[in-house]
Amino acid sequence: MDNNKTSLRSLPRNIWVLTATSFLTDISSEMIVYLIPLFLANVLRTGTAVIGLIEGIAETTASLMKIYSGALSDRLGKRKWLTVAGYGLSTIAKPFLYFAETWQWVLGVRFSDRLGKGIRTAPRDALVADSINDKQRGLAFGLHRAGDTAGAFLGLGIAAVIVWLTQAGAADLTRRTFQIAVLVSILPAALAVLVLALGARDVDGEGKSKVPILSLKGMDNRFKAFLLVVVLFTLGNSSDAFIILRGQERGLDVLQVMLMLMTFNLIYASLSGPLGALSDKIGRRKLIIGGWIAYGLVYLGFALSHTGWQIWMLFGLYGIYYAASEGVGKALIADMVAPERRGTAYGLYNAAVGLTAFPASLIAGLLWQGAFGWTGFGASAPFFFGAGLALLAGLLFWKLVR
Repeated sequence: MDNNKTSLRSLPRNIWVLTATSFLTDISSEMIVYLIPLFLANVLRTGTAVIGLIEGIAETTASLMKIYSGALSDRLGKRKWLTVAGYGLSTIAKPFLYFAETWQWVLGVRFSDRLGKGIRTAPRDALVADSINDKQRGLAFGLHRAGDTAGAFLGLGIAAVIVWLTQAGAADLTRRTFQIAVLVSILPAALAVLVLALGARDVDGEGKSKVPILSLKGMDNRFKAFLLVVVLFTLGNSSDAFIILRGQERGLDVLQVMLMLMTFNLIYASLSGPLGALSDKIGRRKLIIGGWIAYGLVYLGFALSHTGWQIWMLFGLYGIYYAASEGVGKALIADMVAPERRGTAYGLYNAAVGLTAFPASLIAGLLWQGAFGWTGFGASAPFFFGAGLALLAGLLFWKLVR
């Protein structure tokens, strides 16, 4: 325990500032991001295929920008102000959800918000990696994810209170509840930008990349194999919006959905730091493969569940997958890629995830409800699909990424 405290005290300022920024941002984001699919389905009466399309376009936008912003931060040798700009754009876009009357309006806001995420994510991850030595890299990324997720837990708690005060027991989300949540979310988002702008510093000596922008030239072959298996895994990893809708379809009301999400984030936040630190000792590969297997089993459970409480329990266990793979995966990339190429590497990684998220979410929506007269295979189908691809990707990871 004392060693853990000593390790935390030795972490540099940037790690704490970036963790605080993510904490505040997720308080804001998680207050509304999981209400958006309910707003679309319950208030705007939008079908799952369109919800999948919105999520897919939003994530694809972020992914394309992640490639460019990461490579640009390598070229400039600077990470901070690109990160600040990305957080700032998302903060400006968010209040416009208050006025949304159509799904196209929601798409426009999600597009702008994800554009901001695309600008900031790769430079931010590279700044975390630049700020820490390889002996504490898993701990640093784990702490960052824990801060991010603790913010999500708090944001969901605030949203749950709003739902309880405005529509306790209601099965469907109301416009008034959604609008109140949007208004309350603005303050922590603005504070996050301020903390980052005043507190973070670029790391001296990270250097400028002399390799052509967006090139895989010189990248470790393990990194290329990792990208390949990540694409396969993500093809079955549709938006978590479908889990929310699955929970509602199995009988959870809006308040229960929010409490379910809080359970997930509590487990995720609690395990991210310890599992990140564990990866520094036993290696990243074992934890990521274990996380993917856990994902596959949880998704199989989603497919077979009959009640809302089963979805709730499984979504809590879903946090184990995130804790074992999200921060640890980013630490693994830093292990495999030279410092001057990290921005590009994180851009390519995040792009691989995000670009594949578009067909993943679209496929999930089609498998569930179909389109153009076809009724689809039902609510279980996207989860069977995701479970199968996760288990296949885990096997390929074990074989290809040594």
